[in-house]
Amino acid sequence: MPLPIVAIVGRPNVGKSTLFNKLIGKRLSIVEDTPGVTRDRIYSKCEWRGKEFMVVDTGGIEPESSDVILAQMRRQSQLAIDKADVIILVTDIRCGVTADDYAVADMLQKSGKPIILCVNKVDSLGEPPMELYEFYNLGLGDPFPVSSVHGHGTGDMLDEVYKYLPDSSEKQYDDDYIKVAVIGKPNAGKSSLINKIAGEERVIVSDIAGTTRDSTDTVIENEYGKFVFIDTAGIRKKSKVTEKVEHYSVLRAYMAVDRSDVCVIMLDAAEGFTEQDSKVAGYAHEQGKACVVAVNKWDIVEKNDKTMQEYRTKLENDFSFMSYVPFVFISAKTGQRIEKLFELIRYTNDQNSMRISTGMLNDVLAYATTRVQPPSDKGRRLKIYYMTQPSTKPPTFVTFVNRADLFHFSYRRYIENQIRATFGLEGTPVRFVVRERGGNDK
Repeated sequence: MPLPIVAIVGRPNVGKSTLFNKLIGKRLSIVEDTPGVTRDRIYSKCEWRGKEFMVVDTGGIEPESSDVILAQMRRQSQLAIDKADVIILVTDIRCGVTADDYAVADMLQKSGKPIILCVNKVDSLGEPPMELYEFYNLGLGDPFPVSSVHGHGTGDMLDEVYKYLPDSSEKQYDDDYIKVAVIGKPNAGKSSLINKIAGEERVIVSDIAGTTRDSTDTVIENEYGKFVFIDTAGIRKKSKVTEKVEHYSVLRAYMAVDRSDVCVIMLDAAEGFTEQDSKVAGYAHEQGKACVVAVNKWDIVEKNDKTMQEYRTKLENDFSFMSYVPFVFISAKTGQRIEKLFELIRYTNDQNSMRISTGMLNDVLAYATTRVQPPSDKGRRLKIYYMTQPSTKPPTFVTFVNRADLFHFSYRRYIENQIRATFGLEGTPVRFVVRERGGNDK
């Protein structure tokens, strides 16, 4: 099941981004005492009391709009109503309750969604100030005094959020199901592919980019195994994401990648590879997911006996940052090579789950270091003592060395290539953790 969404809303300059950064434990949102600094929805995982959820930082004023603040807040709040599971309304104790606070609170109350009232900028410890009681007038229950700068009160507020987080145990799938996220730009044919696979009009198909708003699951069982296909909204460049609901569509797409085992990266054969395709693929790579590149609409490409090889050669150059990824040329409309796609999905999932024994790894390591000497610097040569694999999805290798700074990227890539040449690992990224003997991870 997708992670629950907790949206942080409030009028401009009440400290939403500061609170967001404090909750996720890193500086991701831009923080400045200027209304409208947060221009895109920013989101990140957060964990509290063992439960994970997505926190979304919403902007106060959209830069493209000349509307008044209240109108912007209505749109922001409406988005939170539509997509969030829990809403944190942030107010400012220094300003008291404003007309905009009343308007937003009234709108949120009609939603029936759980609303947590956060009164920010209560920076002093001890008894809460008398001004706090004014916020009961919003009709949202007990206000939680919080200092987003120092972190005071955030624990009590998160305890309240925790009460309303939906149980993520529903809609779980057995381990023998392979969860497949179909990702890519809008109008690449993702929904058409799933409809073809399912043999029915499971999701809306349209030539209008952006028809799919949310991630939907389609369960398929066939001779290749059991699969859960997650259709996602297309991921656009941020500069193109102007329609408000699309911000949440992008969030859902990234969340679909997070919960998947394999990502099918859909390309439009007529358009070819674009910069935005690299962003989509890069996110899947960063998350350690097995990947297959499906070049769709191959049936409409004019071709000769060299067309596919020329296209493949170009894609290998385009995807040089993911040299392990396999390609398949399909037509979601006609069903061309759909069976090959299933084979690759199962194969790359197996590769992503591969576990290699320590003995076999070190045999490859000994051969590789004998063939190409490890690098040296100022008379000190890198020594690689041994290697082991502690985890899969993606395959992760811990390498114990004398000096981590000598294990340069180029030599690490060489070792990776030797491992891939021996064991395959096609369609999956790999991770290296470098540890000095008795030292820290690098």
